[in-house]
Amino acid sequence: MSIVLLGSTGSIGVNTLIIAKRYGIQIEALVAGNNIDLLNEQIARHQPKMVAIANEHDRHRVNHPDVRCGAEGILSVIEESQSQTVVNALVGYAGLVPTLKATSLGKKVALANKESLVVGGAFIDMSLITPIDSEHFGLWYLMNERPFSKLYITASGGAFRDWEINKMKDATFADALKHPNWSMGNKITIDSATMTNKLFELLEAKWLFGTSDIDAVIEKKSIIHALAEFKDGSTTAHFAGVDMKLPIAFALREKVEEQILPPVNLLEMGSLEFLPITAERYPIWQIKTHILANPHLGVVVNAANEIAIEKFQKEQCSFFGMSDIVLDAYKHFEDVKPQSIEDIIEIDREVRHFAQMSNGGMSNE
Repeated sequence: MSIVLLGSTGSIGVNTLIIAKRYGIQIEALVAGNNIDLLNEQIARHQPKMVAIANEHDRHRVNHPDVRCGAEGILSVIEESQSQTVVNALVGYAGLVPTLKATSLGKKVALANKESLVVGGAFIDMSLITPIDSEHFGLWYLMNERPFSKLYITASGGAFRDWEINKMKDATFADALKHPNWSMGNKITIDSATMTNKLFELLEAKWLFGTSDIDAVIEKKSIIHALAEFKDGSTTAHFAGVDMKLPIAFALREKVEEQILPPVNLLEMGSLEFLPITAERYPIWQIKTHILANPHLGVVVNAANEIAIEKFQKEQCSFFGMSDIVLDAYKHFEDVKPQSIEDIIEIDREVRHFAQMSNGGMSNE
């Protein structure tokens, strides 16, 4: 077996390479962004046939005879590869078109790129998608084709879960990156602090499992990733350590019968507590019910959110200003309904322009 790995230098990519080595899976192609030093180490270790990177100006630094660049480079790697599995661990909207390309060629996509489903779920063949996400993996693991009545995913609560709400308005970008449970990339950590990440995961679950009967709760220890409430009245929970190797192993092999993670130590874990996600602390939660009923609006939330994060990083909006930007865009574009991928691209462009014009509540400070 061989795979194409998109996003090889991020945490999912690094863990995918560990699992691939463990099971003798060949790496046909590596795709990375700007971390060329780590990419070169990966090239030396895994000997891919093709490589793609984000920027042309880094090409001379890559130790490989076949280096493609930019979005077109990524698509050419997917198209020319013999591999029937593509692992998509790219971050943000940039991951959508590679997912569409791979599925259009009938390739299976082990998907860690949330935005693919959030933005383009209506146009993606779900039969070719296997989620690499602890929450959706947990749901799949629990459901086992039994009739369920409701699904739950859990949230850590992000960097500000224990802050006084009136102090959150002055929080900085650096503050928001201090995740209480683990270290991730900038975007997903900010999305965790605003709870946008969890809203995206609800949308993913909607597409993956075909239901709107899904919700999220805060579980601060991040030991329980998902719960399934069944029609017989029972509820089961998926306990596992915070380690993506298990979902990756299942996504690549479909069956895992040996230990990947150390078992959860129940006595060490102690008590567990579930808390509600409130719109007061996480304003984005106001649109949860509406967007689950109108999942095509994921393109609006995603585009506005990416601009809002950029503005927050540049100190052009406050922490809560990010949510203001997204909610303003959501209201402005609530009547759009993309009928094609071309529509999505156009709506994405218009929403980004609208969000750029927003001041994100800076005048209210």
